[in-house]
Amino acid sequence: MELHLELIGTTLVLLALVHAIFPRYFNWKTDLAPLSLVNRQMMHVHTFFVAFTVLLMGIFCLTSTDDIIHTRIGKQLALGLAIFWGVRLVFQFVVYSPALWRGKPFETVMHIVFASYWAYLTCIFFMIYWGNG
Repeated sequence: MELHLELIGTTLVLLALVHAIFPRYFNWKTDLAPLSLVNRQMMHVHTFFVAFTVLLMGIFCLTSTDDIIHTRIGKQLALGLAIFWGVRLVFQFVVYSPALWRGKPFETVMHIVFASYWAYLTCIFFMIYWGNG
């Protein structure tokens, strides 16, 4: 389980850092221009705090592996992370429209990769909570 948490920690840190390219990659300057100033700024602020939260999750997994696996509070936090990533997995299929990826090779691959990643995170954190690690 330690190896899984180290892998998760590393990938979460990388995922957090990738958020820095979102505004340019998703063309926010043009796409968000019609929005009010507060809505444009909320997109940037919320993206920052999502990335910051993911970064902290990654650092937590990298620096507290033993505590996450072997302590009551670690298992409780693992349960919270399992629920968090499980809800994210559900959103992958319920909130995002298939029109965003269907028939588009790159987007379909990314949809599958991230759905698999959210499922992996959910399973590992539930396994830690249930003591199967």
